[in-house]
Amino acid sequence: MAARDRSPREVSRVFVCSCFGITEAQVKQHAEDGACTPRQIASASKAGTDCGSCVRRIQAILGRGACPRRELADQGRPVLSSIPGRPDAAGADAVEAEAA
Repeated sequence: MAARDRSPREVSRVFVCSCFGITEAQVKQHAEDGACTPRQIASASKAGTDCGSCVRRIQAILGRGACPRRELADQGRPVLSSIPGRPDAAGADAVEAEAA
């Protein structure tokens, strides 16, 4: 079956990481959400953390496009505090202070 004969659903199910069933669309979504490196993709999805054969494919998908986190790091600003769903640095310090 040629690629043009496949349904859009089949085409979007191109697996990048067969160990964890991570698709190209998922990697691209993580990249849009701010993951700029294979390590950040691995942190978000586990892709690339088992056999490692998908790391080069992840690098190719990420390319050399603009990376908001890299730009923040170049400016000396905190990078992880801008990740949606994660506590900012001040929030993490406050939680640790309460626990002590």
